[in-house]
Amino acid sequence: MSSQSNRLSRREMISATGVAAGVALASGTGVLSAAESASPAKTAKTVKTYSNADFYDAAGELQAEKAKEAYFDMLRRFHCPISETLRKGIWVLDFHLGDFAHVGMAGIFWLNRQDYGYFGHEIYLLPGQMIPEHQHMATAKGPAKMESWQPRHGMIYTFGEGDETPEFIDKIPESQRSIVKSRHCKPLAIDEVADLNRREAWHFMVAGPEGAIVTEYGTFHDMDGLRFSNPKAKV
Repeated sequence: MSSQSNRLSRREMISATGVAAGVALASGTGVLSAAESASPAKTAKTVKTYSNADFYDAAGELQAEKAKEAYFDMLRRFHCPISETLRKGIWVLDFHLGDFAHVGMAGIFWLNRQDYGYFGHEIYLLPGQMIPEHQHMATAKGPAKMESWQPRHGMIYTFGEGDETPEFIDKIPESQRSIVKSRHCKPLAIDEVADLNRREAWHFMVAGPEGAIVTEYGTFHDMDGLRFSNPKAKV
């Protein structure tokens, strides 16, 4: 396969996203998780919080440029460079759920190689923002996607299959809390790495109180294998 054939269209890149969402604060005990404690402290004045009114117009349409600017503001707070490649290639999704302040994401696919079977992705999440619960299935193009995550800034709560961790359930936005199947949470601090416990496992992630930038490593990702637990979610 030629390198040109490996390049996805913007729609394909956005549609293929599906990786394993208001504000996630400390647990009800008032004690920060180890991952939260390991994340560099920011005062409440430096971390912006958002409502859906910040992102939707009167017709309920997501305003992509306003959403992107919120992520760029977060990147500046984390002292991350904003290259022209990122400005041109970043995309945002609310998964057609109309709750972007709590359930949504931005990202950029650095590559997605079917011929060699590997994938590189950067995930951007605002404070407390959740990626909807999903799983990856095998398709005619390859096996179910396997993936791992490494927070670079901020921290995340990774939810997957396993015994429920009730102390972290309140991190899940209320709009999704009764829907999700995966209720085992592992907080991840900067440069900690976790991965799916099996292919096809249900999973999702929620950003901590500062937001998060997460590097994802994975095998080739085919959008046809993406399944959401929320029947209203789509890309």
